[in-house]
Amino acid sequence: MAAPKKGRSASAQSKPGRSLALILIAIVALTGGMFASGHTTPRLGIDLAGGTSITLKAKADQGSAVNKANMDTAVEIMNRRVNGLGVSEAEVQTQGTDNIIVNIPRGTNSKEAQQQVGTTAKLYFRPVLASEPSGAAASPSPSGSPTAGSSPKPGSSSSPSASSSQKASSPSSSASSSSSTSPTSSATTQGRAVTDALKAGSSPSPSATPTGGSSPKPTPSASSGTDTAKLQAAYTALDCSKPDQRAKAGKDAKPGESTIACGTVGKNPYKYLLGPAGVDGTEVKKAQAVFDTQGASGWQVQMTFNSAGAKKFADITGELAKNQAPQNEFGIVLDGEVVSSPYVSLAITGGSAYISGHFTQQEAQSLANMLSYGALPLSFQEQSVTTVTAALGGQQLHAGLLAGAIGLALVVLYLVVYYRGLSLVAMASLLVSAILTYVIMSLLGPAIHFALNLPAVCGAIVAIGITADSFIVYFERIRDEIREGRSLRPAVERAWPRARRTVLVSDFVSFLAAAVLFIVTVGKVQGFAFTLGLTTVLDVVVVFLFTKPLMTLLARRKFFGNGHKWSGLDPKSLGGKPPLRRTRRPAGPAAGPVDPKEA
Repeated sequence: MAAPKKGRSASAQSKPGRSLALILIAIVALTGGMFASGHTTPRLGIDLAGGTSITLKAKADQGSAVNKANMDTAVEIMNRRVNGLGVSEAEVQTQGTDNIIVNIPRGTNSKEAQQQVGTTAKLYFRPVLASEPSGAAASPSPSGSPTAGSSPKPGSSSSPSASSSQKASSPSSSASSSSSTSPTSSATTQGRAVTDALKAGSSPSPSATPTGGSSPKPTPSASSGTDTAKLQAAYTALDCSKPDQRAKAGKDAKPGESTIACGTVGKNPYKYLLGPAGVDGTEVKKAQAVFDTQGASGWQVQMTFNSAGAKKFADITGELAKNQAPQNEFGIVLDGEVVSSPYVSLAITGGSAYISGHFTQQEAQSLANMLSYGALPLSFQEQSVTTVTAALGGQQLHAGLLAGAIGLALVVLYLVVYYRGLSLVAMASLLVSAILTYVIMSLLGPAIHFALNLPAVCGAIVAIGITADSFIVYFERIRDEIREGRSLRPAVERAWPRARRTVLVSDFVSFLAAAVLFIVTVGKVQGFAFTLGLTTVLDVVVVFLFTKPLMTLLARRKFFGNGHKWSGLDPKSLGGKPPLRRTRRPAGPAAGPVDPKEA
């Protein structure tokens, strides 16, 4: 019975280098990945880096449900809003099932941020009166200046076709770029084209009388001459390549009035002059991205309107189909941004339509999400707004690191005084655990958007005690074996099974507490729970792959193996019994009972 145990013990003692090599390779690989990714420091949370943190709670509104799909779509829309502020490193993420946390670092105006992310998204379908490239994308035409009515070619991914149940006719038959407003060589003619479009205003037709002789219906968008001149000047001056102008274009525009807006065609900024809203986004009952398996259009977005939206959509597409480009297009406007501007080749009836035109799957799904969000809006109630300056965040980080350094120094001092030479093993294990924790936190920043906040720093400080406790349990088991009279090498191996069981039970309880805390809480408390859970798992890895193999190697050295008084394993100072020695067992019936320890 004893022989197999002896064999396993000998095997465990003879190959500790494998475990040490394994953890060394893991450290080198993770560190290399950290430097290769360029993220050599953990990402800091709002409370440490400074900035504004807004907590929003979702509420079911207008028949919509608070579910994962709607929450993910809301996060996508809010991301666009925050990016419109020109803020880098902004974060929008869900917390729990009905909370959204918006973190905008480094002192962004909190009031503007609240206005951008705290209101329900507004989606409208507006007729396009004029459009053209903006900023650097606006290249001069051969005659001197771009036309106010120029637009991307119909059928492209940025200006796809809209149709009811059948494919739209070819671009050349539905709309022709060459038949739109002709290019001019002067800003005067360009301004006249814009003015004509505004005068037509209520009708998507480029002239006062659309094709077919019917006169346009009057709408609330009829503008005075002063309003027309202001809108014309705003359209002419708009530069959508500049983030500040892009964010303000069309801001607070009323649905019944003409407005200006920015969009993107391919990768180039475009500016638009838009008529009054013809259809509200809440009238889209359903939108989804589908792949056209029977044609060449590829990915497309299918829309279904409710009864009111179906009638409005049929009316506006009937008018748009009579016009030439770009005034046969309608702009899908989300929060003042034109996300798509498909052209119309025929009146769309029946309450359903699709948008096609060389979409990728991601583009089609993104547009479908935006349309669905207009149909299923969620209201958000502001729960809290926390603004932290960068200076205050730096002070908090300094205080947290100072507290951690003091805690670590006290632990090291205790280990040196009480364990002497064994303290080197403990400090080396703590160093390995710290390296792994730092590298993994740095990698988790870009991977899962983990941010090191003040509660997370507290979790790391608490983890110092948990990690040191695992080493102390093992050291005390070894000392118990030495007190029983065993030498260090067998004491290391005999103490390990009992210490291992205690360490696993202790770490399991800590990890379970961290997991429960992470699940049932939201906000910054999750940072504490996550860090505590991560360091608890790393504690098990370090104890098994570093501390135990290192003790096996040190037991072979005279300083520790012979129980030097400064090693922390001196049998005399520990009150150990005389060394146990094997004696030859008497043969025959005269043999008395055998001491189990000797056996």
